Amino acid sequence: MICIRRCRSGSGLSGRAGGVSGERPAAACGILAVAAIVSVLATGSARAEDTGAAIAANGAPAGVPACASCHGAQGEGNAAAGFPRLAGLSAPYIQAQLTAFASGRRDNPVMMPVAKMLNADQAGAVAAYYAHLPGPALPKAIPAATSPGAILALDGRWSDGIPACVACHGPDGIGVGTAFPPLAGQPAGYLKAQLEAWQQDKRPPGPLGLMGAVAKRLTAADVADVTHWFATLTGGAGK
Repeated sequence: MICIRRCRSGSGLSGRAGGVSGERPAAACGILAVAAIVSVLATGSARAEDTGAAIAANGAPAGVPACASCHGAQGEGNAAAGFPRLAGLSAPYIQAQLTAFASGRRDNPVMMPVAKMLNADQAGAVAAYYAHLPGPALPKAIPAATSPGAILALDGRWSDGIPACVACHGPDGIGVGTAFPPLAGQPAGYLKAQLEAWQQDKRPPGPLGLMGAVAKRLTAADVADVTHWFATLTGGAGK
């Protein structure tokens, strides 16, 4: 506020250092104001990540279990149990999923009660924390691109109205923006469960209703093939 008052009055730095005009102090004050805002935002983000880290490692007093107990110490997921990796996913995507679990729009017996116990600030903090973590350092192995799963992922099957998965989820399934998460390296069991959830209307259908519609056109064999391919596709999945 002091800086703003000085800029408006033209006092303070004007006339000093060899007749510096009143515009330069105003510009300097503007730069200082922007720097102060950036500093406040950075501090707020760091605090949110700290809160998210604490919940991830230890849970929350309301009875929220530690996220790490299912999703791994570094958010790497648990392939054997079918829990997805969270590290490196976008914060808006993670928070949207927590909101969907809490409201019941995304049906999952494990995550629904957990999400309901998180308040909005806690959900945002957890999302910020996992988004800040790097994705796992995965082996850069590319499975054969001629398997049925690869063909669905890379080319789709337009005769049945099934587009290529990579058209939305990006090259090698690395994810695109906040609406289309990475598929590469996620557990096959998790990916399979999500496609089945869309087939059964247990998950919101996503942007333009795409996933709900596409999933319902897949056969059981399609689901097994494409999820296995993405699970073994680890090239480029690290962040």
